Amino acid sequence: MATTSPTASARPGLMALEEALQRLLADVTPVAEVERVPTQSAAGRVLAEPVVSALDVPGFDNSQMDGYAVRCAEVQDAVAAGRPLPVALRIQAGHGSAALPPGAVARIFTGAPLPDGADAVVMQEDAAPAEAPPDADAALAPHGWVRLTVVPVPGQWVRRRGEDVHVGAVVLPAGRRLRPADLGLVASIGVAELTVRRRLRVALAATGDELIRPGERPPEGLPPGAIFESNRYFLEPLLQRLGCDVTVLSRIPDDREATRSALASAALAHDVIVTTGGVSVGEEDHVKPVVQALGGLDLWQIAMKPGKPFAQGWIDRAPLGGQGRCHVLGLPGNPVSSFVTFLLLARAFLLRLSGVDVAPALPLALPLVAHFDVPHPDKRREFLRVRRNAQGGLDLFPNQNSSVLTSMVWADGLVDKPAGAVIRRGDVVAYLPLAEWWD
Repeated sequence: MATTSPTASARPGLMALEEALQRLLADVTPVAEVERVPTQSAAGRVLAEPVVSALDVPGFDNSQMDGYAVRCAEVQDAVAAGRPLPVALRIQAGHGSAALPPGAVARIFTGAPLPDGADAVVMQEDAAPAEAPPDADAALAPHGWVRLTVVPVPGQWVRRRGEDVHVGAVVLPAGRRLRPADLGLVASIGVAELTVRRRLRVALAATGDELIRPGERPPEGLPPGAIFESNRYFLEPLLQRLGCDVTVLSRIPDDREATRSALASAALAHDVIVTTGGVSVGEEDHVKPVVQALGGLDLWQIAMKPGKPFAQGWIDRAPLGGQGRCHVLGLPGNPVSSFVTFLLLARAFLLRLSGVDVAPALPLALPLVAHFDVPHPDKRREFLRVRRNAQGGLDLFPNQNSSVLTSMVWADGLVDKPAGAVIRRGDVVAYLPLAEWWD
């Protein structure tokens, strides 16, 4: 395992990630408004009410296979002796059924209701057409004769009524974020509409005089000191994946009054403002002091790398002519820091605010072998960009700088490296798959 230096510790004044998450998620009140939406349009929405079944699923005993429905006690001797059996019924899915005559079998298809009296199905691979016995009554076998090659036992290849869902069962609890399988289950009990919490209204704002949006200038015409804005282009789809309605604000310049005006206006129309940049300690970092002036700051500076300058606070709408508060999540300006803090901190907060009852911030870590060295400890907890290799171990992206966005494109996961730890090739480390955050 990765080893920890006894002299390393988080820098004074920085908050541990676990404490930050605990404080971030404490006493979050989800949005209260709800709406009814068609089941087929509800993927990604958060249930506001539990879904209770009004019927059994399946609603009747039915066949799991194409084959022959039988009454075991009446046919076992005939099957063991190799005698043919009369096929008295033919039952298709979607059609009703009659009672199974004594000593006869029914040709049945997958999903078709079991005839009254039948207690098993022999699949068609274990049956073969047969000639009628010389003294047989043709009226007993309107659908011919069959020889079964497997002695049936009660219950085989039968789906019993209610074995999936019982009447009155809570099939989905309130607070669940709906996945495709959930919608199929809801449809299977006949629910056409669902009561869900409304979507979060999120304003997304980038700060900095240096930012130019792609398309505003050609690359060769970029002014000295300017860079193309990139954070918006991954944060907006990440927010949309969480079901948020996103408003992208105009770039906020490095100016205190412009920052105040933009955040105050956005606070009146949104539940959350997500900013990038402006939350560090520079003279032109205006987001933090503006949020403090308009409301308050609950979190600032986390003992993690990348992502130390994360901030969380709120804006009081009352002095602005509104009601209640607007939450503010201040992400660092460096793109990797912004990406990682969104995954580790902002995502869980937004899901909880959306009404999701269980929103773990970190996926379950997988113990994998490091095929790299990190010999120098850091005072902060680090999240290293890595990728699984063909040998089942992990490779490290060579440049872990928080401005190198290619590392996030290359990586398929992060290694959670404790503060003060070093990693030697062959150590078992905690691997967090990025794919676990995309849901």
